[in-house]
Amino acid sequence: MDPPICWLAMMRHDGGVIARRLAKDPTLWAIPGYFAAMAAERHWYAKRPDRQDAAGSYERRDTRTSLAMGDLSVIAPMLLPALLAPLARRKVARVVLAGAAVAATAAAVADRYLGRPSSTGSDAGEVEFGPRAAEGIRRVAGPVAVAATGITAASWLASRTNAKDMFAARLLPDLGGGILGFSVAMVGWDFLYYWSHRLQHELRYLWAIHVVHHSSERYNLSTALRQPVAESFGTMMPYGILGLIGVRPDMVLFARGANLIWQFWIHTEVVRSLGIGEEVLSTPSAHRVHHGSNRQYLDRNHGGILIIWDRIFGTFEREDEAVVYGLTTNIESFNPWVVATHEYRSMFADVSRSTSWFERFGHVVGPPGWRPAVPELAGG
Repeated sequence: MDPPICWLAMMRHDGGVIARRLAKDPTLWAIPGYFAAMAAERHWYAKRPDRQDAAGSYERRDTRTSLAMGDLSVIAPMLLPALLAPLARRKVARVVLAGAAVAATAAAVADRYLGRPSSTGSDAGEVEFGPRAAEGIRRVAGPVAVAATGITAASWLASRTNAKDMFAARLLPDLGGGILGFSVAMVGWDFLYYWSHRLQHELRYLWAIHVVHHSSERYNLSTALRQPVAESFGTMMPYGILGLIGVRPDMVLFARGANLIWQFWIHTEVVRSLGIGEEVLSTPSAHRVHHGSNRQYLDRNHGGILIIWDRIFGTFEREDEAVVYGLTTNIESFNPWVVATHEYRSMFADVSRSTSWFERFGHVVGPPGWRPAVPELAGG
């Protein structure tokens, strides 16, 4: 599920535009419904004492964390894009990228120095300060180069792909505000969402953002609100490109809202099956699989409204065995700061310990859990 107001990255950061978008945002109209649905689900469990410990029931600390992350996910996109906007300016970007290049070069030189046999300090006359200094340089320079490059790229992409500018440069005629424009917007958004969601599971630097949503070991409607707060630091799917094929910005916004509203209600164990709808739609059953840490369920069922994308591209899995929710290694914390940052901290720790740029790239753009191959020891 994408962040509640990720559309801010698609639009100009102009007060009037933002106000108009807020007025037309379906997800804001749905807020009372969110809380009414959560209350109804909680009441459903309260009436069934045998289900009080079920994964779909409400646990106070877990629910509080999910709601806190939901609040932060609304606030962060209002603040971070404006703070990062200067990075999209050519002059500023050049300065930051030049600094990143210097840091990358320093890390590479330190790698090479420490890779020499003499750099261990074991040779006569070798001064220990050299290896220690080189190690310190690469531990700092590597993460600095990665972070500076990544944030600059994310800011540039967001600034160049907002829906308004894309629509102004459209390659196809205006599809209008009727059924054609609506249909293309809905299907187009859902198709892009599938790939966005899939990439967030397959690329670690995006997983570091998205993992927040999977961090709960519960699965109820409050889990739908446990949203990331750091999308501004990632190269997220540029949904605004729908404007290039003639989809109006307001239709892009509406499609986004409808997609998110659908995804809210499928975070439940109360609804077991939609019958024939399971073959076409992303349902509670299909999405329970997506949230499972069971081996057979990992990285499956990425669809937003439609599950057909998973069927077409080979990531569909039907709910079979009981779902175990959460991460393969759970964080054991309800602290919103830990929830929001734990994978970022782990990723940058891996980058800091890396001994080559191959390793650094692997830890950032490789799949979650990637580790460099360890050469087999020669037999003797």
